[in-house]
Amino acid sequence: MRRAPLSVLGLLLVTGLASGPAPAQELKDLYFGEALYYAHQGLYFEALERLDTEIKQHDGLDEPQLDTLYYHIDDADFSLGDFELRYRMHHRAGRAIRAVLDAAVDDVVRNDAAYRLARIHFQKNQLPEALHALDRIEGEIPKSIRDDIEFLRANVYLAQGRPEDSIEVLENLQNSDSFGGFARYNLGIAYLQSGRRQDALETLSQAGSIATDDPSELAIRDKSNLVAGTVHLEADEFESAVPYLNRVRLDGPFSNQALLSAGWANMSVNKFDRAVVPWSILADREVTDRATQEAMLALPYAYGKLDVHGRAAVYYGRALDAFGTEIDKLNVSIESIREGKFIAALVREEIRKDKDWVVRLRSLPEAPETYYLMDLLASHDFQTGLQNYLDLADLRRKLVEWQSGFDAYDEMVGIRSEHYEPLLPEIDDEFRELDSRMRLRTEQHKMLVRRRDDLLTTPRPEFLVTPAEQAILTRLEALELQAVANSSAMQRIKRLKGVLVWRLETEYHERLSEFDENLRNLDEVMALAQTQYDEYVRVRQASTHSYVGYEKPISRLRVHAANAVQKIDMLMARQGRVLEKVALDELVARRSRLETFGDKARFALADSYDRATQSQARTEPE
Repeated sequence: MRRAPLSVLGLLLVTGLASGPAPAQELKDLYFGEALYYAHQGLYFEALERLDTEIKQHDGLDEPQLDTLYYHIDDADFSLGDFELRYRMHHRAGRAIRAVLDAAVDDVVRNDAAYRLARIHFQKNQLPEALHALDRIEGEIPKSIRDDIEFLRANVYLAQGRPEDSIEVLENLQNSDSFGGFARYNLGIAYLQSGRRQDALETLSQAGSIATDDPSELAIRDKSNLVAGTVHLEADEFESAVPYLNRVRLDGPFSNQALLSAGWANMSVNKFDRAVVPWSILADREVTDRATQEAMLALPYAYGKLDVHGRAAVYYGRALDAFGTEIDKLNVSIESIREGKFIAALVREEIRKDKDWVVRLRSLPEAPETYYLMDLLASHDFQTGLQNYLDLADLRRKLVEWQSGFDAYDEMVGIRSEHYEPLLPEIDDEFRELDSRMRLRTEQHKMLVRRRDDLLTTPRPEFLVTPAEQAILTRLEALELQAVANSSAMQRIKRLKGVLVWRLETEYHERLSEFDENLRNLDEVMALAQTQYDEYVRVRQASTHSYVGYEKPISRLRVHAANAVQKIDMLMARQGRVLEKVALDELVARRSRLETFGDKARFALADSYDRATQSQARTEPE
C-alpha cells in the first residue's frame, strides 16, 4: 500500500474574522432595545423583523426628531446592516452598510461599516470589492477592530494570489493579542505560496510551539504542526516530518490525520515498529473517519512488514468485517435518504438547539441517513446549504404562524366595530352641537383680538364702555330726543353726557389695560378649549381608524403570505434535493472507497494466511 498524500494547498486558511459589538450608549428607544435583545441571543431574524419595521416607521414620520429612535438612527441603520450580515442577507446588508458609509457619520462608525462591508465581499469571494472597501478606511479606527482590519486585508491578498503583500501585513500582526497564533499560521502559508519554504517552516514551527490553553489557539497549533509535517512529507523528508506530527494532540481535531501521516512517515524510512504505534491508536477510533479506515488497512500492512503475519491476518480480518458492516450502514443510509428521511433528521428541533448537534446526529439509532456524513455535515459548503434550508424552514414556520394570526386581527377589528358603532351616533350629535358653539366662541374671540389691536393704534374710548355705561348713554340719547324743546332739560342731559364722556376719555388707558389683561386670560382659556377640542377630534378619528380600512391590507397580507409559503415550499424542495444529492454522492463515493478497501483487505488476508502458514511450517520440526 501507498500512503495517501495530504496536499498543503488543500488546507484552508484561518480567517477568524471577528465582529465588533454595537456602539454602547444610553438607550432611549425601547423597540431598538428589543431588537438588540434578540440579536444578543443570536435570534437575528427576530431582531431584523423588529428593527426594520421601526426604522421604516421612523423614516415615514413628518417630524422624526420627536421620535425616540432619532437619538439612535445612525446606530440603528448600522445595526440593521449588521443583523442582515449575521443572518447572511449579504445583498441587503451591503446596501445598508453602504448607506452608512455615504452618510454624515463619525469616522469610527464609517470605518466600522467599511470593515464589515469588506468582510461581506470577502465571504462572497468578491476580492477587488473587499480591498476597495478596506481602502476607504481612514481617520479614527475603532481600537477593537484595528487588528481585524489588517488580518482581513492579509487574507484578501492571499486569496488574490499576492502572498508578498500579505506577508508585509501579517509580519506586523505577529504580536497581536487577538491574532497572534492565527497570524503566524497564515504567515507560514503566505511564505509557502511565495516559495519561501524555509521561512514557512520556521514560522509554522513557531506557531506549532505556542504555549496556550485556549481551544482555538490549541487547534491552530495542531494545524501548524500538521502542515509543517506535510510539507516535509511531500518533499520526502520523512525523518523531519515525524517530530512535527508527534506534536499534534491526540484529542485534537487534526489528530487522526497526524497519526496517519506519522505512520506513513515511519513506514517510508522502514521503521515499521514505530509505524505500528500511531496506527494502532487510530485503528481503534471512529470507523466512519477516512483516516481510521485507512489505518485499519495500514496497521496489518505494517505487521506484515515486521513478518508478524498471523497478527496481520487477524487485523485484516477485523478490517474486512468492519468494512462490511460499514458498507451495510451506507446502503441503509443511501436508501433512507432516497426515502426522504435525511432532511427530516437534520431539522429536528431538539438537535438544532444543541451546539454540538452535528455530533449528536451520529447517536440517533433511527437516523442512519446521517450516521456516515459527519465530514460532509461539518464542511463549510454543506453547512451553508443546510443553513439556507433551515432558514427557509424557520421562515415558513413563521409565515404559517402569521397566517393564523390574521384571523385574530379580523376578530379584533370586529370587536372594536361592535363596541364603537352603537356609541358613535350619539357622540357625533353632541359633538356637532359642541362644534357649532366652539366655532361661535372662536369667531368672537378673534373679533375681540382684532378690536384690541385696532385700539392700540386708533383710540376709540366708546368701545370700552361698560354695560351700565352703555345703558346710561342709550337712556340719555332717548331723553335728548324727548327734550328737544326744553333747553333747561337739554343742558342737564348734555352735562350728564359730558361727565360720562369725560370719564371714558380720562380712564381710557386703564380700561384698555384691563381689557388686554382680560383678553389674555381668555386666550389661555381658548387655548385650553382648543386643545381639548383637538384631543377629542383625535380620539374620535382614532376610534374609527381602529376598525375601519383594515379589510384590504389584511386580505393583501394574506395573499402575500400564501404566495410566500408556496415560494418557500418550492425553494425548500429544490434545496432539499440539492442536499440529498450531495449526501448521496458522498455516501456512494464512501461506499466505493470501502468496497475497494474491502477487496484489498480480502486479498491481503489470504496472502497473510498463506505467509503465516508457511512461516509456521518452517518453524515446526520435521
